[in-house]
Amino acid sequence: MESGCYLGTIMATTSKNLEIPGRVIFTEGNGEMSMLEINTAWSRAELYLHGAHLTHFQIKDQPPLLFMSRLSRFKEDAPIRGGIPVIFPWFGPREGEAAHGFARIQPWELREISQLNDGGLVLRLGLPDSPAAALFPKFSAEYRLTFSRDLGAELIVTNDSQDRDFTFENCLHTYFQVGDITAVSVTGLKGADYIDKADNFTRKTERAEHLKIAQEVISIYLNTPAPVEIHDSKLQRRIRIEKSGSLSTVVWNPWADQAQEVPDFGNEEYKDMLCVEAGNVGENKITLPAGKTASLKIQISSLPL
Repeated sequence: MESGCYLGTIMATTSKNLEIPGRVIFTEGNGEMSMLEINTAWSRAELYLHGAHLTHFQIKDQPPLLFMSRLSRFKEDAPIRGGIPVIFPWFGPREGEAAHGFARIQPWELREISQLNDGGLVLRLGLPDSPAAALFPKFSAEYRLTFSRDLGAELIVTNDSQDRDFTFENCLHTYFQVGDITAVSVTGLKGADYIDKADNFTRKTERAEHLKIAQEVISIYLNTPAPVEIHDSKLQRRIRIEKSGSLSTVVWNPWADQAQEVPDFGNEEYKDMLCVEAGNVGENKITLPAGKTASLKIQISSLPL
């Protein structure tokens, strides 16, 4: 859409003025889309303004923390496959609308870059007004990413209306790179109720201390505010996801059959990834009164197994 291209160009020009030479560099990414290269003493990252989408985070001398599909589309009207999609203001399909909301297919505005005393970096982005957003009570959405030894992400939503509640879902739909999906387990979910979408949305209770993935899984764990960990015996690391403002944890891997149904995902790539997502979806959705703010925050660290 021409107006979308023009808006993206304006944002790119404005954002370029915030560059920090050698640390935050504005460049052209895949599909000629605006991208930021971010460097700290400990890590390197890549961030697209399209969807405020973090596509790469790698601690030095370690494998990448985030998975990216080799078949991902980099187009203005399509989501990016991998990294950390920002899911808002709904989760899943919605008739006549983009799946998982409009935030991941709109250009965000880079508003500020801050340098921390320890050498880390904080990037602050905002979701501009749009026709899609105008259908909801007036709100503002801000996204803060912190790059240092760990990776932090925070989605902040404020209900700016005078007298209307704002009901929405949100999720930081993180794709993690794993060495071999059959050599991975997930901890921190034992005892939680979950909706098993791969089994006709049946409600179940997780019995496993170490959840193993051996088939398609798309499970929404409810009322799970505690940290979750991915134990990867092949890469010999433990990925710890600490979170606040999140009651839902979504675990997803398409496995072999479903992987072939996803056009922007390689047939064998399910072996190399696992989504463990923090958010508030389904019965954990948020109803935000007028004038109030909700924060969804994750802190991701890579530790020895």
